[in-house]
Amino acid sequence: MLYKVVAMLVTALAIVVIFPHTRHGVHYDYKVGAVWRGADLVAPYDFAVLKSADEMRGEEEAERQRAIVYYRVDSTARETALRRLESEHWNVESGERRRLRKQIDSIYQIGYIAMPEGFTDLEGREVVVLQGNVGSMHKGNEYISAADLDAGLLRDSLLVPSLVPDAARTALELESRLSQISYNSQMVMAGDHIVSKGEEVSEEKALIIRSLEAENDRRFSDSFSLAGQMGGQLLLAIIAFTALSMFLKNTRHPILEDNRKVTFVLLLILLMSAVEALVTRVNPDWVLLVPLCIVPILMRVFFDMRVALYIHLTTVIILANLVPNSFEFIFYQLITGMMSIIAVRDLERRSQFFVLALVIFLSYSFIYTAGVLSQDTNLHAITAERFLMFFLNAILTLLAYPLIYLFEKFFGITTSLTLLELSSTGHPALRELSRRAPGTFQHSMQVANITEDLMGEIGGNALLAKVGALYHDIGKTRNPFYFTENQSSDFNPHGELDYAESAQIITSHVTDGLELARHYHLPTEVQDFIRTHHGTTYTGYFYAKELERHPDRDFDESLFRYPGPRPYSRETAVVMIVDTVEAACRSLKVHSKEATDKMVDQLIDGKIAAGQLDNCDLTYGDISRIRRILKEKMMSIYHVRVEYPTVKN
Repeated sequence: MLYKVVAMLVTALAIVVIFPHTRHGVHYDYKVGAVWRGADLVAPYDFAVLKSADEMRGEEEAERQRAIVYYRVDSTARETALRRLESEHWNVESGERRRLRKQIDSIYQIGYIAMPEGFTDLEGREVVVLQGNVGSMHKGNEYISAADLDAGLLRDSLLVPSLVPDAARTALELESRLSQISYNSQMVMAGDHIVSKGEEVSEEKALIIRSLEAENDRRFSDSFSLAGQMGGQLLLAIIAFTALSMFLKNTRHPILEDNRKVTFVLLLILLMSAVEALVTRVNPDWVLLVPLCIVPILMRVFFDMRVALYIHLTTVIILANLVPNSFEFIFYQLITGMMSIIAVRDLERRSQFFVLALVIFLSYSFIYTAGVLSQDTNLHAITAERFLMFFLNAILTLLAYPLIYLFEKFFGITTSLTLLELSSTGHPALRELSRRAPGTFQHSMQVANITEDLMGEIGGNALLAKVGALYHDIGKTRNPFYFTENQSSDFNPHGELDYAESAQIITSHVTDGLELARHYHLPTEVQDFIRTHHGTTYTGYFYAKELERHPDRDFDESLFRYPGPRPYSRETAVVMIVDTVEAACRSLKVHSKEATDKMVDQLIDGKIAAGQLDNCDLTYGDISRIRRILKEKMMSIYHVRVEYPTVKN
């Protein structure tokens, strides 16, 4: 219990820590043009309504047009231009050189101004010309710019601006003007009505709602406590795990009792949460890309539908508190998880995983389409990117197949897929049994078929019981001729042995079977059938013979008893009963209905009287149905056949 409590606390804490922690207040689920589905929204406090993006861009552009541009005077510009004329263009004829000097002098008397970066003209714009720390206000068109001159030697090679833009001062001027722009258009007072339930959300309403969300974020940030947020999230995760524990305790107690299975469940939830946290950090809009349906699929394969649904529900509840758009996340994951559990109900072939992926893709797609239609009343808002995300989610869900194998080997939990593989008679252990002990092999096949039918009637894991019945006698491979079903002649090797020695050989097929099971790496659940199919009963024939020799029981009775333990599940108990009944009815000399019914009743009553069924959960109703079905089966298998007449040539 201590381990389980610590493991759940550590898992809950790890999930909370790995997720990003946002500092935003209450946000609302709405779209412009869609119907407001929540209750009437009333302003909880005074707040300012922000201007729209178009309004802000217009005001900012107007301030940029009004902003003053600052210039510095370069007193060396005229001399630089004249020096270029004399040094770089010495080949210009003297008359042309005199004309250029006059033009240079006249231009610099007015001022040659450079165009600031990002400007096309200075028409009507105010400029401040700085000489030292003294500035004078002018109009930009008072000066000559490159745009006022024709292309040629003067403009392109000689002139140097005498008025140079002061980018730093100009930027400060623009920043000052922009900082004075008000981002608010109006005030909403506490108690003012914003939008009613069922009302269409217009652009104006949406702007007010966004302003309220911004104010919520500001107030939340002012009082934000990371420790408090993480504490609340941790408490919610603990509550969810507590509810899961209570469910398992009351409905699936063996899972909660097994630390391996508890660790497996918690590890799977933690791994999928880590992937979800990573995607949330990269891009919160991609949360539906994570194949969260792997959780219910694996839980269904390893356990059952009810456990799969409840564990998936717990996972979704924990993660919904940590991802954006919680309601949308819950709806998508819960519905799709339920569909995947149904689709994986009878998982017998690998091809079913592709059908499962298709079911997941269609589930996501239908939910998305229905959601868009209900919000926008048309399909114009549907985007191909969302369908691509759903497709990738379905493809990633195929990772469940290799994960089944990895978790099965790591935690030693047997799945239906492994049982299906073991049910094939081509398995090396069964092939060896068929070759060395054909009678035992036929007996095991018969027991397996009858057991499967019985489990379908009384309830239980029919596939596990069938596989257990197939392998329950593989220990007879070691000494096959010491068992009557494998003796093809009148020679019986027990005739040369003492009764105790014969009993030891007979009972050793249990320990031999366990050794072979470990050699062939059979799951523990299958090995249980080898251990328990005789329980702690005696080897009937040799024990009875020894009693005839020692009626006072003056001998070691443990030599004639199977090592056990007794069956402790419905499946192992049914295999014990069917194994005994099938072998005994096969040996009947007269297969009449009376003899068969008497034999079945006698054998089942003997198991009950010996306490062999005390540890399993078979009810009297189950045993009654087992009696009835076994009597019918034995009569149909070993009925008296018609004697065929001899045909003479």
